[in-house]
Amino acid sequence: MPGGAGVRRPDHPTTTGATTVNGGSPGQELPEPPEGGDPFPYASGRRPADGVSAEAVLAPYLRGQAADFLRSLRLHREHSAPSDAGGQGAEAAARALRRSARRISGSLHTFRTVLDPVWADHLRTELAWLSGTLAREHAYAGRLTRLVDALHQLSGAALPAARGAKPAARTAKTAAAPDDRDRAVLGVGAARAGALLERQLTLARTRAHSASLQALGSSRFHAVADAVALLASEVPLAPGTTGRDTEALLEPAERAEQRLIAAVTALPPDASAEPYNEAQDAAWHQARLLLRLHRYAHEVVLGAPDPVLTGAGHALDLHRDAAEAAAAAAAAARTPRIAPATAYALGVLHADQRHEVEAARAVFRETWPYEPVMTAP
Repeated sequence: MPGGAGVRRPDHPTTTGATTVNGGSPGQELPEPPEGGDPFPYASGRRPADGVSAEAVLAPYLRGQAADFLRSLRLHREHSAPSDAGGQGAEAAARALRRSARRISGSLHTFRTVLDPVWADHLRTELAWLSGTLAREHAYAGRLTRLVDALHQLSGAALPAARGAKPAARTAKTAAAPDDRDRAVLGVGAARAGALLERQLTLARTRAHSASLQALGSSRFHAVADAVALLASEVPLAPGTTGRDTEALLEPAERAEQRLIAAVTALPPDASAEPYNEAQDAAWHQARLLLRLHRYAHEVVLGAPDPVLTGAGHALDLHRDAAEAAAAAAAAARTPRIAPATAYALGVLHADQRHEVEAARAVFRETWPYEPVMTAP
């Protein structure tokens, strides 16, 4: 295990009190558990009840997520009518639809060895397409709200609120906050910068909305919905899986945890922290995706997400949002023929969001429940 990263930090006790080593691999020597403890190293040391088959654990989970998917789809169709004021019902249904699609897709990826591989690969690809398509509209709306709110905080100017969205909460005062003189200069371009961002991101959101509607009306989506409907009643398993015990699930779940720990261990150490190094963002985004796969695997095997990783997951979500917002501010600053004051405001906004990126990384390091928190690759 790289860098000893699988050892729980003492301030993050497990739920059972058993000594555990996350990510233990076959053949690895593990410490003896205390009397009454469980020697299996996965997560908090708990495991499904003895004598339960892999099919009895995985199949109900996938069927439940498939049922949630179909229920959310029905609600989305009901609330997509013009009578739905503000579209709040359709938005909530779309979120629930994405939630179920992500969990099915992630589970098909992690537990592919116990499922029909051809079926699992195809459905996983299609669900990833659907989830990504539906997520873009929400992402553009949240990005616009975040940036307009940040401009207001930085300049003190009265900026128009993003349409159809609530102000985004600021995580903390950042090092990019300007002094009084710079604030006065910033105020000149902040309103125009906000208007430019609103035009660009609203246009992107509108296009994403059209793409979502087109996707939901396509034959490709109907094929996905049909496949999920079949999944709600039958889970295609790999030959020889029927009758196998839960070790068939514990092994791939453990591998998902090992990949997460390895990815976090490989992140740049504190000494190389640099808020403007966008090249490092990809590694952090990868860690976020792997943490999500671990959470879904934990849900399958133990019935709930790993509670000690809640804070770390939230920090990585904030990291993703800030990094994408910074990229949007930088893209807007490259708009041809904008006024110098507007470009200056967008530059300050970009710096502010990059400092938010670094703040999110610091929160992740504080909440990551393993030792060492970060090690050099």
